[in-house]
Amino acid sequence: MTFWSILRQRCWGLVLVVMGVCVITFIISHLIPGDPARLLAGDRANDDIVRHIRQQLGLDQPVYVQFWRYVTALFFGDLGTSIRTGRPVLDDIQTFFPATLELAFCSLLLALAASIPLGVLSAVYRDRGWIMACGYWRSVGYPRPRFGLGVIVLFYGHLDLLPGGGRLDDWLEPPAHVTGFYLIDSLLAGDHEAFWNALQHLILPSFTLSFVHLGIVARQIRSAMLEQLSEDYIRTARASGLTPWRIAVCHTLPNALIPSVTVLGLALGDLLYGAVLTETVFSWPGMGAYVVASIQALDFPAVMGFAVVVSMAYVGVNLVVNLLYLWLDPRIGRGEA
Repeated sequence: MTFWSILRQRCWGLVLVVMGVCVITFIISHLIPGDPARLLAGDRANDDIVRHIRQQLGLDQPVYVQFWRYVTALFFGDLGTSIRTGRPVLDDIQTFFPATLELAFCSLLLALAASIPLGVLSAVYRDRGWIMACGYWRSVGYPRPRFGLGVIVLFYGHLDLLPGGGRLDDWLEPPAHVTGFYLIDSLLAGDHEAFWNALQHLILPSFTLSFVHLGIVARQIRSAMLEQLSEDYIRTARASGLTPWRIAVCHTLPNALIPSVTVLGLALGDLLYGAVLTETVFSWPGMGAYVVASIQALDFPAVMGFAVVVSMAYVGVNLVVNLLYLWLDPRIGRGEA
């Protein structure tokens, strides 16, 4: 398969996934009992006011008509108008999504910083007792929910070692908006105080979010390392007198990282969804808080807009990963791998 054929297939897959997400999310949103017009009008509003709001929102139309209008607008980049905020959903997403992306990227970097050394150590010293203990911890961390560390994180937060919620202290002004990432924007503005404060606020939620993926990536790197260590070129390197660490870091690890690229791409996509729970716990003002409030208000356009955008990001990340994998190992495109 050539580069362009893979790109064409993945683009078609992107379209199909987004269409499937639109249909499923629309059906689930409208199966939830409740009336958004009644919630918006309030408990004391009479039936005439509720009926008028329902007409304004188009909720009095048949379901298939509402779906057709939504899909038609989606093709023109219109995600609809939020029932709760009254703003275009796309504007709300542009406001809240950078905070979620910053948290997801920092969580992925933290998982990589810990999982790569752990995977290498558990492969090179696989027969050592303390490495077996690390392997047990890694296996336990794999299925454990993210909230398994919630009590620990909050305990450390109560010790005042690190802030427990938000992106900045209340007395600090956010840096001028350029990218939406406080770390980058504060550096661009030369505001070092805001940078260190934002970094401190990122530590606890990033650690909590990255915990599960740390185990997944470490397991993948260990498996790839063990496979590479049995190859002929490794035996040749050992016969040449190279030290075990030089063989592991300079020869084995670069080849072991190639199959791990797929896991990293899936981890980044999963972090975008998983950030919803973590953001709720840590009062992180990202898409998590936005979508939870939208679900409580039965804000169908906001919930569907979130699902569509995150699904597109998820498939887009996987597309980049597949193309990167093809670039790192051209044998896959020639059918040799």
